[in-house]
Amino acid sequence: MNDSPILCVGAAHWDVIGRSRLPLAPGADAPGSATRRPGGVALNIASAFRGAGRRATLLSAVGDDTEGDALIKAAEARGVECSLVLRHGMPTDLYVAIEDVSGELYAATADCAGLEAAGSAIARPLADGRLPRSWTGAAAIDTNVAAETVAFLAEALGGARLVAVSCASAAKVAASGPLLAAPGAVLYLNRAEAEAFCGEPCADARAAASALRARGVGAAVVTDGARAAAHVTPAGLWSAEPPRARVRGVTGAGDVFLAVHVAATLDGADPPGALSAALDGAARHISKEIP
Repeated sequence: MNDSPILCVGAAHWDVIGRSRLPLAPGADAPGSATRRPGGVALNIASAFRGAGRRATLLSAVGDDTEGDALIKAAEARGVECSLVLRHGMPTDLYVAIEDVSGELYAATADCAGLEAAGSAIARPLADGRLPRSWTGAAAIDTNVAAETVAFLAEALGGARLVAVSCASAAKVAASGPLLAAPGAVLYLNRAEAEAFCGEPCADARAAASALRARGVGAAVVTDGARAAAHVTPAGLWSAEPPRARVRGVTGAGDVFLAVHVAATLDGADPPGALSAALDGAARHISKEIP
């Protein structure tokens, strides 16, 4: 195993997750519970990399406040390297989600003003010598980062072994074109996001992966909830079925899937094996009780 750290670039914030004890309807006020835990795409991925036995270095922006101090402490307790995280004078970012009684996401909103204001400054360690200017290891990029950050990262990570690009939205993927042009780039998204990006309905993950290839995406991994996931590259198209799992909470499942898939790929797994490992990891995540 290559022990070099995986760069995780993007959002790190607190997740506040409300869980209803009853079915929800628009405007409903239902009894339930609320918990807070470290979150954000980049931090979730970094935490999952540590769980898969990989070192992870976080490049993000966190407020220079007590909430930010607590978030950094919690991330470091998970084994994530946070010494290069940018600290800023704004409040630490926050994500608020409501999950219904089935554990599925009902609604969510993210306040990532700090990350947005930081812009390309989160990637400064790649320019000032604290990290190698031309990164040759692996990296995971959250497409919530600013456009100027995408342009800088595309240059700095052009020689990376693998660049996992986590889809935030179809528009964000379109703006991340320079990153997707890197030889080692792999786009991770769900079927609905793929449909929005391609502008057409897709019957399943395999169809979505094929549509992405037809639109110039070199390599992509498409998930589809409890249905088969697919991985497409210039060499072929593969799919795998997820295991059955009791859904207790879906927040962060896609980030865990990405991290486990990347770790398995780096460890030499073939595409079907990496897909199966990632689907197993995501199933374990959604089956856990919220801490």
